[in-house]
Amino acid sequence: MSELDNDLQSRQHARHLVRNAKKAQAILATFSQQQIDAIVKNVAQEAANQAEMLAKIAAEETGFGNWQDKVLKNRFASLRVYDAIRDMKTVGIIHDDPVQKVMDVGVPLGVICALVPSTNPTSTVIYKTLIALKSGNAIIFSPHPGARQCSWKAIEIVKRAAEAAGAPAGSVDGISQLTLEATSELMHSKDVSLILATGGEGMVRAAYASGTPTISGGPGNGPAFIERSADIHQAVKDIITSKTFDNGVICASEQSVIVERCIYDDVYRELEAQGAYFMNENEAQQLAALLLRPNGAINPKMVGKTAVCLSQMAGFSVPTTTRVLIAVQTLVSHSNPYSREKLCPVLGFYIEEDWKAACHRVVELLTNEGLGHTLVIHTRNRDVIRQFCLEKPVNRILINTPAALGGIGATTNITPALTLGCGAAGGGSSSDNVGPMNLLNIRKVGYGVRSIDELHAPVNGTQSHPTPVSAADNPNHSILNDERFHSSTSVITSPASDTGRADDRFATTNVGIADEISEQNVERVIRQVLERLVK
Repeated sequence: MSELDNDLQSRQHARHLVRNAKKAQAILATFSQQQIDAIVKNVAQEAANQAEMLAKIAAEETGFGNWQDKVLKNRFASLRVYDAIRDMKTVGIIHDDPVQKVMDVGVPLGVICALVPSTNPTSTVIYKTLIALKSGNAIIFSPHPGARQCSWKAIEIVKRAAEAAGAPAGSVDGISQLTLEATSELMHSKDVSLILATGGEGMVRAAYASGTPTISGGPGNGPAFIERSADIHQAVKDIITSKTFDNGVICASEQSVIVERCIYDDVYRELEAQGAYFMNENEAQQLAALLLRPNGAINPKMVGKTAVCLSQMAGFSVPTTTRVLIAVQTLVSHSNPYSREKLCPVLGFYIEEDWKAACHRVVELLTNEGLGHTLVIHTRNRDVIRQFCLEKPVNRILINTPAALGGIGATTNITPALTLGCGAAGGGSSSDNVGPMNLLNIRKVGYGVRSIDELHAPVNGTQSHPTPVSAADNPNHSILNDERFHSSTSVITSPASDTGRADDRFATTNVGIADEISEQNVERVIRQVLERLVK
């Protein structure tokens, strides 16, 4: 009998992994919370112990980023994620309300198929193993072909650690005969309960098309808005720190910078002082020709390279101290790489007249790519923050922090995660930073508390009346309701005024007739305020 072809062997291998995982998960489902927690703790500790080794082999194999930052990512994926999930109750009755007489029971999903990206290969394996085991699931990894060796090394480490702490064999495993057929077999298996997809857009689409329930990340295209009241030095430092972290491969990192014209000169000087290089038009065109493939996809040859390396590839030279390349832009389109996701230290740069124009530019950029993902604002103005939070089509809005690290929950208190959901707006099923609770079904238990006769009974003869709601009671009221629009005695400026840049957008307007409030005067005030806002 002839030997099976490689694609058939890999399919059979995938089926074998699923069978083993299903058996292992059935045993995991009987474990107590203490047993599950002991397994998770051991995996986190062993992964952290191997963080540097895994970082070095990942950088060497993929050519993306730098190993020093990958160490931090591996430690984040192990220790920081573990700290966040350590005390979660995920086994049995996870919530019991004796007053309302309801209970929640955590029910593991079963076997999870996990897709691993080449940009964060080892850290993703660590993170997904922890959240899968914490929720009582078995997990099978399908690494990216460009990161198979380092991913498999990470899988071996977490697999051994889980089994050493009592996990049944098969709870954690991965495809060693890596083919598209094997990955497809996993995704279409009736015994796989969920696909946890992090990776390229094509693979994520294939996951959803498989018919198996899927939770995924999505492409980022996060704008960074520097508003006039911001601490410009710190804002620039945060942006460059983020965009150069692991050479920009984290999808939550900034992809463009938007500034108000009144602070453009200050921001420009600060960017140059901190290592940014503003490309001229020819240089920007040379680099743009390399950032995307002819089909519009990201060119992997440009991913995770340094700014100096990128300039050399594009055919121009920059100072050796250059950390980020910047192209001043005015247009947003799918064919303009500076208005799209760039997994390398390159930024588009947009100058807008005021914060309202910046709002429109943010939405335009996110609509172009990155709906549902992330944006970052650098400001001291709480009203601007509120307006952005109410209106922008993203699920992570970060304030005064490096986006790459804030979005994953490293420099913020957002849930620590390396799969960042984009929700319905981004074509996904979850808007969360994905954690163990996303990998559980919640069985609802409710005691009977009223009879059908009580449902038919009249409601005590009382009639409810609607309660008027004023703007002051509504946390979603417009910025135009701010008290600064209505005071007739003082002029309030933004916190930027102490730096010499007075913010007159919220300045008051004198009615002109002392102590008289009439419909005509109110309309005049509103017109004057609106004229001020569009200046």
